[in-house]
Amino acid sequence: MPDKRTDDQSAPARPVSAAKRTRDERDNFDTQGDDYHSELPPHTIDNLAASLPESLSVPIEVTLGPRRSVAAAVRPSLVAGNGIEPTRVVSAPSTHTVEISTPAPTRAAGTSFAIESLSRADAVSSVRRDRSIRTENSTAPESASMLTSDRLLTVNRKTRKAPQGVWPEFVYALTLHLVNLGDSAKVRAYKEMDERIRRQFDGGTRFVPILTRKGGVGKTTVTTLLGMALADARDDRIIAIDANPDRGTLSERVSKQTRSTVRDVVSKAASIGNFTDFSSLVSRDETRLDILASDTDPLLSEAFDENDYNVVADLAARYYSIALTDCGTGIVHSVMRATLQRADAIVIVSGGSVDEARLASETLTWLEANGYGELVRNAIVAINTATQGTNLVRLEEIEAHFRSRVREIVRIPYDPQLAAGSVVSYKDLKPITRLAARTLAELVVEGLPTDRNL
Repeated sequence: MPDKRTDDQSAPARPVSAAKRTRDERDNFDTQGDDYHSELPPHTIDNLAASLPESLSVPIEVTLGPRRSVAAAVRPSLVAGNGIEPTRVVSAPSTHTVEISTPAPTRAAGTSFAIESLSRADAVSSVRRDRSIRTENSTAPESASMLTSDRLLTVNRKTRKAPQGVWPEFVYALTLHLVNLGDSAKVRAYKEMDERIRRQFDGGTRFVPILTRKGGVGKTTVTTLLGMALADARDDRIIAIDANPDRGTLSERVSKQTRSTVRDVVSKAASIGNFTDFSSLVSRDETRLDILASDTDPLLSEAFDENDYNVVADLAARYYSIALTDCGTGIVHSVMRATLQRADAIVIVSGGSVDEARLASETLTWLEANGYGELVRNAIVAINTATQGTNLVRLEEIEAHFRSRVREIVRIPYDPQLAAGSVVSYKDLKPITRLAARTLAELVVEGLPTDRNL
């Protein structure tokens, strides 16, 4: 009997079925996959996507059914004549391999996909977003004034300021500083107005003349109120210059600290080298408003003129952010021409009577006729209701007339301090008077150019 082992070895190898080969290869792949998955950080979908190989090739063998190919057609006569039987040719099963490739996700070199780095990125995203908002519209470096407490300090119980207002203060004290309701609506409105008055400027001093064609309507009073409101709210320097060629009374509205006048500034201009030299020639109010007095000697042979004003204005431009000019009566003298050439905005003062309102309107007409139409459209009319005849006219009609010609109108109410014509104490003014002064200051600042270079 032939050896069975010899027969088995000599027998042709039994073809392994395609299904078995596929199952074996899948088992091998799963074994390798266990090692592959063990390298992944747990529970991180991003890590899983990032750790995939550059390409994934999965060989799949597909067994096709037997294809029967018949030999070339043989004519029956030829086959029968030669004794040849037709032959049926059967092709062997064929196997095709299909590769499925998946592109690897693109990722930056050195980027960590750990959960901790994602958390840190979320923590600083808001800071970067705020920083981008602040810098997307400006390429200039930030000034020191941008480092405010509101920006740098984290708001919590220790850093949050005590509230202001009757009810918030009461609750704050009653709860031993545990409940902070914030400022009252009135206090918030006051602080918001302060912020608008404090608007910063670039490109030099802003000049604002206060003028009218008629005397005795309260031009000096309006200059004083406007200057005090600006100086009280702002952190920079404010000066009010009495440019009346005749006898001005602006310096009498504050406590005098010097007898110097604009004439002394002109004569000492060459020796003024710093702010200390200049400040010795002005009087400073409790609100930090500096006032430069006009000439008081009626025997002076030379009146204050255009050249003198330019000297004073050039010196003021070195040390002050806003310079108010209390113009004299009339608008045709030489000082008025120099004043209007430097003006960034103007304030027209009108009384509450018929003739005072008409003269103020004629002042606007004269300015328009002499090439100052832009100043007129941006002007503010301050109506002094403390003048005689105010109770006999309809102020609404006066306001309606000026509203058709200028940007804004402000009423200055009657106040005993102002009516006395003496030193004005800003803190002792009536609340409604201070509000009118602050409103005037807010409107003036709003109309000033922020940057002269634009």
